[in-house]
Amino acid sequence: MFHRRTIPVTAFQQNCSLVWCDETNDAALIDPGGDIPALMAPIQSLGLNLKALWLTHAHIDHAGATGTLAREHTLPIEGPHPADQFWIDALPQQSQMFGFPQAEHFAPTRWLTDGDTVQIGHCQLQVVHCPGHTPGHVILFEPSTRHAFVGDVLFAGGIGRTDFPQGNHAHLIHAIKHKLLPLGDDVTFTPGHGPESTLGEERQYNPYLV
Repeated sequence: MFHRRTIPVTAFQQNCSLVWCDETNDAALIDPGGDIPALMAPIQSLGLNLKALWLTHAHIDHAGATGTLAREHTLPIEGPHPADQFWIDALPQQSQMFGFPQAEHFAPTRWLTDGDTVQIGHCQLQVVHCPGHTPGHVILFEPSTRHAFVGDVLFAGGIGRTDFPQGNHAHLIHAIKHKLLPLGDDVTFTPGHGPESTLGEERQYNPYLV
């Protein structure tokens, strides 16, 4: 069975997600932006085996600890979509700009594209490419629990910013309406920041989607 735990990290309170399969105790971290001790503590206390790092996109608050974790624990990095390569290349500048610890450079072990899957233990998540906040942004959907990890695409009552380099508001709205919302009104989601919500709640009440 699939399990998840939200771990807010960095001064940006980015929702890193620890996910695991309870049959194998294999685990992955989605968007490890920083605060490595806070990320590793529940992995150790729950007796999990960290097997992978999954990225929705390559902004510093989502990817800042990725290189260090991958090096220290010999972990594969899956994601984001290759269109975010320029954001990975800019991680050192992002670190300085936002006052983050210096991010180690990394190269994804595997890029993710629309229709791919990622797997931890016996749990498989579907990959959906949702550009707009960044051109290479992906979301991860776990069908058995009807839960999505949407990064900075959609928030409770809001949407992702599109004023960063290569952001595109029209692409973001299109991705939300034509790729994310069709997953179903009952789908709960963990956003990159703030509280969880459901796709149905956002479809009906989110002012940016009217």
